[in-house]
Amino acid sequence: MNGTELVVRTIAETAIANERYFGDLDSVVGDGDFGYSLARGFEKLLDGWAEIDRTDAGIFLKRCGMTIASRIGGTSGPIWGTAFLRAGAAAAEPLDRARVVAMLRASVEGIKARGQSDVGDKTLLDALVPFIDALEKTGDVGEAARAARDAADATVSMVAKRGRAAYTGERSRGSVDAGAMAVAVIAERISEVWNAQGAAS
Repeated sequence: MNGTELVVRTIAETAIANERYFGDLDSVVGDGDFGYSLARGFEKLLDGWAEIDRTDAGIFLKRCGMTIASRIGGTSGPIWGTAFLRAGAAAAEPLDRARVVAMLRASVEGIKARGQSDVGDKTLLDALVPFIDALEKTGDVGEAARAARDAADATVSMVAKRGRAAYTGERSRGSVDAGAMAVAVIAERISEVWNAQGAAS
């Protein structure tokens, strides 16, 4: 399994393993289906894993994005699917730190366009962008994951401006954003797996 496959598989397995936790976070100010939707979509991705073309990182990520967009329900499917599609479109050899950062920033631009959102709106972007910034600066996945966790925790003091949580206005202050925390939890798991296996793949 190459590095790209390792990261995508880890994202899928972590989303499935944390279905209830993510759902509980979402239920505070959202409709509570975030964990369920994410888990069912990534289950479909893993179900068809053997048939996905993995000869090229860009093609692989685009195929994953199409599956995710079509299988994850609600607003999460288009957003997460777009992130994978944009990363795939930006992929090129060599997949070094600069290229990975460029792929992740392409994902961010896709999420912004699809969700009509930006950093500060209390969405997954509030953890994903700090993760990318730290990765670009340090090249350390663990350091980037810690930045994502700190940023996700900081969403507690923010007011949601996008998604169903935005309907609750000031009541959304005081709870962590489910999408941002999902990014943090996934980033931490990627760091663990990467440090254990990624360097050797």
